[in-house]
Amino acid sequence: MSADLGRLLGEVGAVLLDFDGPVCSIFAGYPAPQVAAELVDVLRRRGVDVPPDLASEPDPLEVLRRTGAAGNHGTTRAVEDALCAAERRAVETAEPTPYGREVIVAAQQAGMPVAAVSNNSAGAVTAYLAAHRLAGYVSPVVGRAYADPDRMKPNPEPILAAVRALGESPARCVLIGDSLSDIEGARAAGVAVIGYANRPSKVDAFRLAGAGAVVTSMGEIAAALIDQASA
Repeated sequence: MSADLGRLLGEVGAVLLDFDGPVCSIFAGYPAPQVAAELVDVLRRRGVDVPPDLASEPDPLEVLRRTGAAGNHGTTRAVEDALCAAERRAVETAEPTPYGREVIVAAQQAGMPVAAVSNNSAGAVTAYLAAHRLAGYVSPVVGRAYADPDRMKPNPEPILAAVRALGESPARCVLIGDSLSDIEGARAAGVAVIGYANRPSKVDAFRLAGAGAVVTSMGEIAAALIDQASA
């Protein structure tokens, strides 16, 4: 366990977890590029002239962002509805992240409430947690604002909503995330942040972005929380 990680966890009282990455790989069995292509098909069926770069976009959340930026709220709602439905299907074949469950349980044993803060839909997150017998360990679940992609992370709003629901101050919370948007959103919210670098290329990027600690396995966090619970 790194000194940074142990010190950071010793200074907070609640854990905020990003979902896709730290908890599971939501699109493991229903690949994200396939979902993105289906969202592009929604745009085409609504008569949208889809530029080539959007037509080949592999990230469904980016398709939603781009749709929202175009300003047609009806079209944004249509893409949002399709994405919510796809995410609900995707969680049925989502792949649990090694030690993600252990982090959730260890945090509870250390006396830290756990919230989920995700750019995925709350319905998908809740469905996954229920299917994996984790619903009783994670509350609240703050998901993507409906058809309003500007409010997704790195916007700090969903992070602060989770902080308020937990009754904590931002300075007493830590967000565990696997993307720069998590780190940027946490810093904007005044929340400590642990970067989960599930690819080697992320390690330096997360440090440069200001993560308080960077791990390459959720097992490192689980071990630190277990140490804290037994101290």
